[in-house]
Amino acid sequence: MNAADVFGVHAPFAQIVYRSAIVYVAIIGGMRLTGRRQLGQMTPFDLVLILLIANAVQNAMVGSDVTILGGLAAAATLLVTNQVAVMAAGRFGLFRRALEGTPVLLVHDGAFVAEHVRREGISEDLVLQAIREHGIEGVSGVESAVLEIDGSISIIPRGPTRLRSRRRVRTTRPGGQ
Repeated sequence: MNAADVFGVHAPFAQIVYRSAIVYVAIIGGMRLTGRRQLGQMTPFDLVLILLIANAVQNAMVGSDVTILGGLAAAATLLVTNQVAVMAAGRFGLFRRALEGTPVLLVHDGAFVAEHVRREGISEDLVLQAIREHGIEGVSGVESAVLEIDGSISIIPRGPTRLRSRRRVRTTRPGGQ
């Protein structure tokens, strides 16, 4: 293999850029549809899924170009596209809500909001775990529980204010992000 094969760009540079941007948008969209899991709460299944997705989309981004420059062009495009998405989310509330979602009420006045729990694809057991981690014995001791946009569950106890625990329960959704 000569130096031109290693450092040259075989696929047209613009093609790598737009293909990488399209893959980024598609993966973010898919992750948005599948849940609110955070990196620290990944299961082994999530890690395998991420590795398989990375392998599956590699050719979609760089085509037949297996050079260093082709890979760097794809990586740079992903970084720039991510930065643009972050800036757009910070500037436009509608875009941010579409990308990140909105908080969802899971418990109200000591009772589960069953439709919301079901729609978010989480279990009542997971909500009960978050309630216990906040030092509350059961759902009847909760004024409200909210699934936050980052996947954590915030608990507001009934009665006198309690100290918030430092632990944050992260949720999973079917298909998992």
